[in-house]
Amino acid sequence: MLRLTRILSLTLALILAPLVVTPSPAWAQQAPAAEKAADTPAAAASADAKKDEAAPAEAAAAAATPPKPNKGDTAWMTVATALVILMTVPGLALFYGGLVRSKNMLSVLMQVFVTFSLILVLWVIYGYALAFGGDGKFFGTFDKVFLKGVTIDTVAATFSKGVYIPELTFVAFQATFAAITVGLIVGAFAERVRFSAVLVFGVLWFTFSYIPIAHMVWYWAGPDAITNDETLKSVQAAAGWLWEKGALDFAGGTVVHINAGIAGLVGAYMVGKRIGYGREAMAPHSLVMTMIGASLLWVGWFGFNAGSNLEANGLTALAFLNTLIATAAAVLSWTLGEWMSKGKPSMLGSASGAVAGLVAITPACGFVGIGGGLVIGLIAGLICLWGVNGLKRMLGADDSLDVFGVHGVGGITGALLTGVFAAPSLGGVGIYDYIKDAASPDYDIAAQVWIQAQGVLTTLVWSAVVSLVAFKLVDMIIGLRVPEDEEREGLDIASHGETAYHT
Repeated sequence: MLRLTRILSLTLALILAPLVVTPSPAWAQQAPAAEKAADTPAAAASADAKKDEAAPAEAAAAAATPPKPNKGDTAWMTVATALVILMTVPGLALFYGGLVRSKNMLSVLMQVFVTFSLILVLWVIYGYALAFGGDGKFFGTFDKVFLKGVTIDTVAATFSKGVYIPELTFVAFQATFAAITVGLIVGAFAERVRFSAVLVFGVLWFTFSYIPIAHMVWYWAGPDAITNDETLKSVQAAAGWLWEKGALDFAGGTVVHINAGIAGLVGAYMVGKRIGYGREAMAPHSLVMTMIGASLLWVGWFGFNAGSNLEANGLTALAFLNTLIATAAAVLSWTLGEWMSKGKPSMLGSASGAVAGLVAITPACGFVGIGGGLVIGLIAGLICLWGVNGLKRMLGADDSLDVFGVHGVGGITGALLTGVFAAPSLGGVGIYDYIKDAASPDYDIAAQVWIQAQGVLTTLVWSAVVSLVAFKLVDMIIGLRVPEDEEREGLDIASHGETAYHT
């Protein structure tokens, strides 16, 4: 325990050492209203002259006054944030917990629960600052470390001009995205990894993979900064690298699912196969819990996807309905595909199909029409079914809970199909023109798919390299895998000294 404490302290110290806390400018107070002018012509003329002289100062003061957040949008985003927490703990924890053997149930719950908590803390220390705290192609700035300058009065832009939510609400919402992403990874090497290794890897991967990918894809100055071609170029120049290219990712196909999926695959290779893998039965110990977890994921995902619009309007409704329909379509296509290929439809297959649909529609939900969402769900169910069967055998990795087969493959599928079905000619909403403040009539499917492919490839390579280095460092320092006798005994007893069930 002392060794783990020293390792975590050293890791955090190395990360936080270069961070310099600098104050962010506070919003200025609005200038008081001018007193009513006298009724005499001379007094009125004098008052008009003073008003003309004061106009520039008043305009400057008004510009420095923060806009008021929309109460309805703020309420919705608070609910959406809570829904994302629900989809992680207990949703993801129970989904994963039911899939492992009973002797490892608590270990998986612990890994999801504690990594979620760890990343939330790191997010407010430096994660938010480096992901959304300032201009840059790959990272933000250190200006908002420890949320310096973020108060109850500061605001965050949405996707509509003149519409804002409290910055603290945006901080909380994005914190849950970062935390669940790291939690997704642990399913790939469940049942044989050291708990300390999971925590240290989580710190490293979050810092050097999640943060830069989130910044590259999602960081920009907001719609109010764009008024003409010149300001558009300025916003693009200061934005994240993939946002500047025009990559579309509404709620995290690249940032969350592909990012986590490839990290899980690398981890499965680095940690190695479970003892007895391919020779001993390793069936899920509780498909009831897996079903409950999948259902909570589906419910929570409405906050994940519809919440990513940051507002409560028609686009939010589109993302919500796409999340509902695409998921249902994927359940049906996976179930039918499994029924035809294996002779029987399974509860595990239906639950996995739901997650596949949720993953695939994530980058597309606010860009494609309902027809496009339906097609994406149908395709995702079949492709991810192949991903956890045929592709998994081809790769030869013991990805315990099919993190790459569902999240990696589903994320890639959804990201590429977003480029197709976002086209207005196919019912999508296209690209928004913030200069004209209207949807652009121009959309090139082939060009957009190529941009989407660049986002996919960038995420795959970046996450794979960071994951490889991080796993190697952790293995060299503390070791990735528990001893053989502890693995056979089960991680619940060996790592945590408790058991999930008493008979």
